Amino acid sequence: MQPYIVSLLTNQKDAVLKHWEKELEVVKSNNFLSAINDNVYENMNKEFMDFIMTQVTMEQQEAQGQLSSFAEKYIQAGWPLSYFTQGLQAFRRVLLAFLMRNETDVQVLISTFGDLEEWIDGVINQLVHDYTGNWEDIIEMQKLSLLELSAPLIPVFEGVTVMPLIGTIDTARAKLIMENLLEGVIEHRSQVVLIDITGVPVVDTMVAHHIIQASEAVRLVGASCILVGIRPEIAQTIVNLGIDLSKFPTKSTLQKGIETALEVTNKKMIDL
Repeated sequence: MQPYIVSLLTNQKDAVLKHWEKELEVVKSNNFLSAINDNVYENMNKEFMDFIMTQVTMEQQEAQGQLSSFAEKYIQAGWPLSYFTQGLQAFRRVLLAFLMRNETDVQVLISTFGDLEEWIDGVINQLVHDYTGNWEDIIEMQKLSLLELSAPLIPVFEGVTVMPLIGTIDTARAKLIMENLLEGVIEHRSQVVLIDITGVPVVDTMVAHHIIQASEAVRLVGASCILVGIRPEIAQTIVNLGIDLSKFPTKSTLQKGIETALEVTNKKMIDL
């Protein structure tokens, strides 16, 4: 950081902070933060301002490391990125106003403006980078969680389990279906697995291929597979595409599939 700016912030720190704090009140109204308790917001402003003031005198590498730690803390707390970027832009405006009042040498002003712009833009860019990286990590974790929930294997009777599928089936999800099936068959000691495709909107050759593979994998670990939930339009599509599902039983509804599974496992449903 240019010595001129460091000197300005050292000599007029209180005045700069006072003006910056007023600017941050505007930032609050622009970022839907008005519901936040005033004390919490004031403490946040103070910490943010103190942090930026310490950044001014740090070496670049040290400053970047501390900035990443600072950003991570408030990303986890749910503070919006716009609070920090607009806050830094407000800080830049305040500094420029002070510079204009205290310096008349045009060359010094041009040099100082350039240095200030480079520094503030660098901090904003790193904040955006850190926030984006964190969001991508969160999205990836949520995606994995949704994938795990999208292919559950549910035991309904001893030796009988059901895997209800909802939504489209792509390669990544098909792999998860296969893994969950094999692990679940062994864990629940399943004799029969019902794959329910009632909630699958489209069954094309790729989806059928994945289902057939899953059925074969189940057979290899000693269980049998029944495909249920075949709606009339799905049946017509399967016939038109020439998809061969003759290797394992198919039923139109889950109820009929369970009835077949109970027969296979020598069980009966008794009315009480």
